Amino acid sequence: MRIGEIATLVGVTTRAIRHYHQVGLLPEPERRPNGYRAYTVRDAVRLARVRRLTELGLSLDEVRDVLADDAGRELADVLEELDADLARQEAELAERRRRLAVLLAAGPGEGEPVSPALAALLAKAPRTHSPAAAKDREHLALLDATGAAGEELYAVLGPLAADPAVLALYERLDQLADAPADDPRIGPLAEAMVAAVPDAAFAAIPAGGPFVPGFGEALLAEYAPAQAEVVRRVMAACAGRGPA
Repeated sequence: MRIGEIATLVGVTTRAIRHYHQVGLLPEPERRPNGYRAYTVRDAVRLARVRRLTELGLSLDEVRDVLADDAGRELADVLEELDADLARQEAELAERRRRLAVLLAAGPGEGEPVSPALAALLAKAPRTHSPAAAKDREHLALLDATGAAGEELYAVLGPLAADPAVLALYERLDQLADAPADDPRIGPLAEAMVAAVPDAAFAAIPAGGPFVPGFGEALLAEYAPAQAEVVRRVMAACAGRGPA
């Protein structure tokens, strides 16, 4: 058989056959006097086996191991390893779909690429147009993505997120958007915010606070002067009441 004929018989391309020759999966057959390769039935059997194994998901290196002599890996071993790898992929895909379902359940415009634990926490918060609340939501999503906050903290913040009084604190922070850094409302608002956070939440904050180096400064820069001073005092309280 010529290369086009064996390719048609087995159901692969001539380009694939030439590649298998280059990587050593299929031995080069002898050439006829006219220069054409002459493939045998044995070549077709080996080529068909290569095709079946690659369709199962084996890499060419794994196929080479299977086709090797006694020193190669047993086909059963390779297939068991492939099955385990596919099982891991299925588990990862199922987890991704579960997380996606949580985001879709939040409704149009509400879903964010966050962990299921944080998505559940955010779902408890009342709807609001508060810029401060929206900014806090974005910061939580960032901390969630970096691993600086986790399920333990989200669990204890659940009642806080659902408390309408917290929304009033955000609105008070919004009112400081045009205020100077020495506005007399700063101290009372910072104290009220710190008092609203349960002790269990501070205990759940990782040692050193939930902020990676440089994050605190970048966060404060997003606020107006009076708002930044409130947030700075709350952050300081977080660090002081958190675990040693």
